[in-house]
Amino acid sequence: MVKQFKRLKLHGFNNLTKSLSFNIYDICFAKKPRHRREYIEYIDEEYNAERLTNILTDVSNIIGANILNIAHQDYDPQGASVTMLISEEAIVAEELSNTESPGPLPDAVVAHLDKSHITVHTYPESHPDSGISTFRADIDVSTCGRISPLKALNYLIHSFESDIVIMDYRVRGFTRDVRGKKYFIDHKINSIQNYLSRDTRERYQMIDVNVYQENIFHTKMMLKEFDLDNYLFGTGQDDMTQVEQKQVRERLKREMAEIFYGRNLTRGMKT
Repeated sequence: MVKQFKRLKLHGFNNLTKSLSFNIYDICFAKKPRHRREYIEYIDEEYNAERLTNILTDVSNIIGANILNIAHQDYDPQGASVTMLISEEAIVAEELSNTESPGPLPDAVVAHLDKSHITVHTYPESHPDSGISTFRADIDVSTCGRISPLKALNYLIHSFESDIVIMDYRVRGFTRDVRGKKYFIDHKINSIQNYLSRDTRERYQMIDVNVYQENIFHTKMMLKEFDLDNYLFGTGQDDMTQVEQKQVRERLKREMAEIFYGRNLTRGMKT
């Protein structure tokens, strides 16, 4: 059971490290090799280093960070990376909040950390035979101080069109109060889900695996609704026979289930 924390009077700096790993997957069917190449090119342009830098800049604003340094790179033939070093600003403590509630959405971003960083890496790829193409983005937000990176989750989820989202949150180390007592976590948390907005919770199927004794929290999500037209790139349902539609639907659902459950499924297994 996670207890409620009062405002702590600390001895020195808050040395707790709070790390959020946020992985998203976008999946589609591109029938021909030309379509698969075009999908990779589209994703590579849609999530290039410049746009990713803008997204991470908004994340730093949400959590109240001061950006010290930015390194970004677009890769050949595909993919991009951005790394930001961030530090704590002199913000009034009352403005900071770790309450177990959703953070702001992309249209409500407004402008506290030290030895902290934000990184993102993208991985576009395609299956050599089945026509399935997948885009993955890995974002890590690590903070050392009072604020939690969980407040950036709402913005991140709404910034990417994600079929599957996998999130890991962990609090490491300890901090001391003025009497010398150690605190291994400084905010209440029962589930990462409580930091997501209602519309997100309603759209996704979710699974939690939490280890409260170790301050480790894991949530993964997969879209509930499946509309084949939303997963076709370079073609549409009207260009496919009923048999082809069924085959493609099964391939896509299988791909999503394997990523969501983290294992290869045997043929014939329902997805």
